[in-house]
Amino acid sequence: MRLVWQLLAVAAVAFIGSQAVAAVDGNSWLTLLLGLLSAVLTVPVYRWVVRRTEHRPPAELATRGAWSATVRGTLIGAAAFGAVIANIAFLGDFHIDGRGSVTGAIGLVGFMAAAAVTEELLFRGVLFRIAEERVGTWWALTATGVLFGLSHLANEHATVWGALAIAVEAGGMLTAAYVATRSLWLPIGLHFGWNFAESGVFSTEVSGNGATHGLLDSSTSGSALVTGGSFGPEASLYSVLFCVLLTAALLGLAHRRGRLLPRRNRAERAAATATLAQ
Repeated sequence: MRLVWQLLAVAAVAFIGSQAVAAVDGNSWLTLLLGLLSAVLTVPVYRWVVRRTEHRPPAELATRGAWSATVRGTLIGAAAFGAVIANIAFLGDFHIDGRGSVTGAIGLVGFMAAAAVTEELLFRGVLFRIAEERVGTWWALTATGVLFGLSHLANEHATVWGALAIAVEAGGMLTAAYVATRSLWLPIGLHFGWNFAESGVFSTEVSGNGATHGLLDSSTSGSALVTGGSFGPEASLYSVLFCVLLTAALLGLAHRRGRLLPRRNRAERAAATATLAQ
């Protein structure tokens, strides 16, 4: 039942926040304010429901080191997406047509912050973490990665390849960031940095959700395997390549730190459940 209660609690805040942001669509400053508010409020709700259902302090959202880990993740995520765009541009398939919208980028800060926090708490904080306790790191990473990719099929310009790419890229990289640190702050930063660079800086489509208006007025042309086509650069082979490399590096770090968990047998799961119930 803890899985259900935790999902419901985080999803409720995410839903209310998304509806509030949608209601002020077009107002960048209100989008910034409501998006940041949604991101901030989701954290104490997650902490509260974990304490109530697992009777422990949520160490994965510890305050100590949160700021530095989030900033570090943001810089890595932005740099990784910047490398994707640089390679697409090298082939002549990414074009800067002029300056974009500063106010548009400001609104995207709030929108992407809310998305990064709520999605990481749902997929890494709840689904992956609880699944990993039962089936181990590798199976949980695979299952929640696929689920994360499938969740993007409802987007306006979704494609099966795009969803598969998201499963490999984000499902792998963001989960590996959590496993390596056992903290949600690094994947939150990674998620935000990647998405904001994609939308707020380079103004490309994000996961098939349509055009964005960030700091640059840009366009792409050429092969969809290079640019990602209507889904956006996340469906580019370059995105898959760079995210797989980051995933491998993070999982290697997790292995060296002894943070990869094996699959538990039935007796071990029963003992863990009994401890949790005490």
